[in-house]
Amino acid sequence: MQNFLDVTLLNPKLKHPTIFQAFDKLAIGEEFIIHNDHDPKPLYYELIGERGNVFEWKYIESGPYFWKVKISKKSINQAEPSIGDLVARDFRKAEILKKHNIDFCCGGRKTISQVCEEKNLNLTAIQNELNLIPTTAINNLDDFDSLSLELLVDYIVDNHHNYVKNSIPIIIEYTKKVSRVHGQRHPEVVVIADLFFKVTIELHDHILKEENILFPYIKAIFNSNDNKTIASKIKAITVMEQEHEMVGNLLKEIRSLSNNYTPPVDACTTFKLSYLKLKEFEEDLHSHIHLENNILFPKTIALEIQISALQQ
Repeated sequence: MQNFLDVTLLNPKLKHPTIFQAFDKLAIGEEFIIHNDHDPKPLYYELIGERGNVFEWKYIESGPYFWKVKISKKSINQAEPSIGDLVARDFRKAEILKKHNIDFCCGGRKTISQVCEEKNLNLTAIQNELNLIPTTAINNLDDFDSLSLELLVDYIVDNHHNYVKNSIPIIIEYTKKVSRVHGQRHPEVVVIADLFFKVTIELHDHILKEENILFPYIKAIFNSNDNKTIASKIKAITVMEQEHEMVGNLLKEIRSLSNNYTPPVDACTTFKLSYLKLKEFEEDLHSHIHLENNILFPKTIALEIQISALQQ
């Protein structure tokens, strides 16, 4: 019989310590379910930071009023690296994952085994492809996992944030023109133009929050080892990840409507360019989100937890 822990009945200060105690009492292979009145994602980060990748985290219910998560304990030897971890260690593996339509950014916390089971993919074949890559040297330019938090923040802003800012006006111009000229014959382009406009609104506010609030904090904590309200920063990171997923889903919808960015036979040059730029934009966003979700954010939280432990 599964253990069930209703943390809505606990004092907020006692929630995480109680869950940690329950987790530590589990034997390998045992599990329990937590019931909460908000998304317990901050708990996920704390478990990773303090216990390591020795548990499985599965949402049973995801809001809007209550969340239930099943947490299973596994041994260190059983722990399969997540997709995000694989790409963080060697970014070249992203190309193989993209070929099989495997999400390594927003879906980066799943394992290859889980995704292959969900998508009915050949696990052995994909693992063989991935295992061939380490036979060649890793390009230093792709070794993002070795960068300091400060350098990684600068890289994301200089390469990905600036790309977004520069690309948005061009893509808006193309998609609006295609919608206006070809919308009657190809109604999907009208929807695509509207969806991309939503993407621009989300990313504009998102980038402002990162560059003005979160990223300066990450640089400050890296340079000064100054720890301020871990919980609030973990919550902020959770919000950033939720926004990543929202934008990612909008672009998935655009990809579906455009038949994987395949222009129709009667497409003009602008039509073809709009799809080409949308595809490029989504690919850049995958790399962008991967660097934040799978490298920058986990390292930031691990550093916060480390500093907090030293201060106690």
